Amino acid sequence: MGGVAWRVLAIVLISVLSACSGPKYTVDDGRKVDEVLLKNIRTYGAGQNAVRGAIQRSDALQDKGCDKQWELPFVVASSDELDKDVRVAWVRGLGVDERLTVIGAAPNGPLQLQDKIKEIDGYNKSEALKMVERLEDRRDSGKPFDITLSSGKVVKVTPFEVCRGRTNLAYPATPKLQDYHWLASTHPLEVAAASLSDDEALWLVLWTQGVSEVGGLRMKSYHYGTKIAGTIYNVVSIASGLQGAAMAAQAGVAAAQATAATATSAVLRQQLTDQAMAAGRSKILSEVSDSTQKVLQAKVLSTMQEAAANRGSLSGVSWVASTTFENVDIWAFDRMEQLHADPLAGISLHQKLLGLQLASNSMVMDPDRYKAFEKFVHDRGRGAELAALEQGMWASDTQATDLAMPVASDNAFFYEDISAGGKVKSPAMTGFAESMMGDTMHLQDK
Repeated sequence: MGGVAWRVLAIVLISVLSACSGPKYTVDDGRKVDEVLLKNIRTYGAGQNAVRGAIQRSDALQDKGCDKQWELPFVVASSDELDKDVRVAWVRGLGVDERLTVIGAAPNGPLQLQDKIKEIDGYNKSEALKMVERLEDRRDSGKPFDITLSSGKVVKVTPFEVCRGRTNLAYPATPKLQDYHWLASTHPLEVAAASLSDDEALWLVLWTQGVSEVGGLRMKSYHYGTKIAGTIYNVVSIASGLQGAAMAAQAGVAAAQATAATATSAVLRQQLTDQAMAAGRSKILSEVSDSTQKVLQAKVLSTMQEAAANRGSLSGVSWVASTTFENVDIWAFDRMEQLHADPLAGISLHQKLLGLQLASNSMVMDPDRYKAFEKFVHDRGRGAELAALEQGMWASDTQATDLAMPVASDNAFFYEDISAGGKVKSPAMTGFAESMMGDTMHLQDK
């Protein structure tokens, strides 16, 4: 074999050896994974993608009166340092491996879903946490920087400024975590289970910014005045999936559950004493028996009572934030109008979550908060639009005694199951409710 041939063979061998010695990333090997976790991961991805687009939309506010934070048009996750089974679940659910992987991207942004980041402004480390720190540093500089993808493509990323108050979603391993802070708020993952529309995602983002703008001074006064440091808030504003973040989040959930155990019953007792709400709604389901309507109304109201209990179970800085929620609703409404978005998107999100019976979050309004928002909307001349959204489902005449009756079904109900004329388009309840009510639940539109 000639000298040239030997050199070619040597180059081939070096290339093969280099490929074999490169980093190994997790692939989906088909193993069984935790199906609940897998579902949470997918919900998390869908929510993050919706939220990231909404954050980009909020940039158009250019509100000179609010404190600012830098943001990016994408969000990433990594499975670095997680257990093998969990890493496989992340690959299966969102295509995420140990590298920083894009799971949410603003439309027409420089990065796309499942893009893998190799270098950040020339910086490259195998540890995901160090890459996250570099990404945060570049973001907060406010200056454009380059990102090199695993494909070798180089893209330029430009941070943008929005009102302070980052919108985070609870990590899939700790889906019930929630925390409200002037720098960032973490919403339970169940909020994303509502399949957020563009305007609903924008409401969530603006509302979170409003928590900072409306309640920031009050929260700071409490925090610095009492020196309380017991409230854990999720600082992972760019990357998720890191083991340290998961452990911190789990600690926060445990603390919140301990507080809720003592607070919930007291909050419910207080709320049950104040059931009189504004009258004047048109009755729905006119062909359906009064008892059927009471079941539906009781389901709505009891779920809203859970929202009251959730609000009352918050502690520390989060509790202080909760005292401003009525004013935060107004702040978000005004900004939605400024962006020519639907200012009642918060009501549609509220209704979706009510229908799913998911009330352990701040997007479902408790009765007092709803009453305050309703008055504000009427004063702004949008009462007719709100009534159309309500479809007569607000239990204005429901008394506390109505809540003593058993709710006929644990199945979800949906406002869209009711036509504008008040008739049931499809059975909203099945099982026990159907057997109890008989054929009255099978009315069809004429």
